[in-house]
Amino acid sequence: MHRIFQTFIDLLAAAKDSADYSDAMAVTAKALDLSCFAYLALPRARRGRPQLISTYPVEWTSHYIASRYQHIDPVIQEVLGNTEPFRWDRGSAGSYSSLQQQLLDEASSFGIRLGFTVPIHDDHGPIAALTFASEAPNAPFESCIAHHSRVLQLMALYFHAHIRRTASSELTIGGIPLSSREFECLEWASKGKSAWEIGEIIGISRHTAASYLQAAKEKLGVRTIVQAALLLAAEKSKRQN
Repeated sequence: MHRIFQTFIDLLAAAKDSADYSDAMAVTAKALDLSCFAYLALPRARRGRPQLISTYPVEWTSHYIASRYQHIDPVIQEVLGNTEPFRWDRGSAGSYSSLQQQLLDEASSFGIRLGFTVPIHDDHGPIAALTFASEAPNAPFESCIAHHSRVLQLMALYFHAHIRRTASSELTIGGIPLSSREFECLEWASKGKSAWEIGEIIGISRHTAASYLQAAKEKLGVRTIVQAALLLAAEKSKRQN
């Protein structure tokens, strides 16, 4: 576990964007026999869009965000009132509303039937949670949760802190501030992703992703996404030196 944890810390230290953070946690989860994960940071405003970094099926995460399921998700409801990690499954609570049951049934159809969730409450931003999920009970998953729950909690806190630090300090290019969505879409575009692919990855429509990219171009005073991506690359290079 010490080696896995140290590798995780090294990957976080080297991460520069959402894709890097996703890769860092995915590699770590795989090493621990944890099949998939989801990090969800709630928005400050109720009608805002949560931040999601996940290896869940894109079809599910897109539907989850579009349906604003964070408002009824029983796991998130537990997170709001609990600071300690907890294990859950479809039948772990006494009762669900019809909408909550629908959510759980839909998640189950995508192989998300049980999990271990770490609530993250801090004084610098909205509440967040990191969940490791599985399709069915299995020995490696249960063993990891039983023996390493505190390490997983520490990983979640490190993960959250790094993402928050990046979000607060790296949303400018050449001194020009971008919104978090504009910056995120431009990051994915710089990796060769189309507006449609960006929308699928972060749970928004192709049109909305294109709008964010257009706004980023206008703010940066360039004519093409390629030019905007080059400015982003130059900014990152400057920060590394």
